Amino acid sequence: MIEQQNPADSKTLNEQLETLDKQAQKDHEETQRLIEKRDKLNEQFKQLREETRQLKAERDSVNEKVHALKAQRDETRTTIQPVIEQINAAREKIAELKKKTPKRSQRDLQQEFDDIEWKIQTTSLDLQEEKRLIETVKQLEIQLSAYKKIDQQTKKIHDLQQGLKAVDETGEKLHTELSALAQQSQELHQKMISKIEEAKKTKQEADDAHNASLLSREKARELEEQRRRLEFEMRRLEFEERRTRAIEYQQRKEQRQIRETQRQTEENQRQQDTATRKTAEKELKEKLGTQAREKLQRGEKLSWDEFQLLSSEEDEDETKTQD
Repeated sequence: MIEQQNPADSKTLNEQLETLDKQAQKDHEETQRLIEKRDKLNEQFKQLREETRQLKAERDSVNEKVHALKAQRDETRTTIQPVIEQINAAREKIAELKKKTPKRSQRDLQQEFDDIEWKIQTTSLDLQEEKRLIETVKQLEIQLSAYKKIDQQTKKIHDLQQGLKAVDETGEKLHTELSALAQQSQELHQKMISKIEEAKKTKQEADDAHNASLLSREKARELEEQRRRLEFEMRRLEFEERRTRAIEYQQRKEQRQIRETQRQTEENQRQQDTATRKTAEKELKEKLGTQAREKLQRGEKLSWDEFQLLSSEEDEDETKTQD
């Protein structure tokens, strides 16, 4: 900032004005640069805020999918325990049934059952033998029924285990999807946080640039005020200089008039003195001429001056005659 001085002359004021103009131009350029920087940063802030909003929306969408998959996974898990209980119950039932199975294997019993069935269907039997074989078949069916019930429970366990396998596969798939979505959500969240931090920093820079531009404008206003004061001082000084020159001119004019009057008076006096002198000389000359002529008439000897005087009068008379 240039301090206000009391200028002594126009040169000093012009130098100060030139310095102020240079500083004002520099401040103006700095203000424009700060304004452009502020506007650019504000635009970046808006863009970052929009990117943050998009990332948040994307993250929230992913989180909704995560919540839905967790609910689906939890629902899937709730189906596991009843199935396990059914498997355990079937195994217990098989254990009970095994206690009731005969010592013969199911294969032997089934083979005997098939053979008797075939014999009844293909062989002509008497009533007593047929009755005995039918009774035997009934006994075999009773014995095989325990094995059939075990087979049913075994199949049930197999089916239930297949269901559990499908549930496990679904759970594994849900777990994989949940892990991927959770990772995606975390990455989106980190990106969003980074954008928020970047936006805060950008906004702060924009605010700093704005405040700096305000300070620069205030500085420019102060410089303009100084310039107005200097211009006023210049106008005042110019007015004083013009007034001084006018006074000096008037004084010189008056002095010239005084000198001219004095010169005219002196000239008049000189002319008057010359005329008086010439008149006196003429009267003296005429008197001396008269005296010389009188001496010449008396026959007296003339002095050289008297002779010269008479000669000059004759020359003047000849000149007048010729004219």
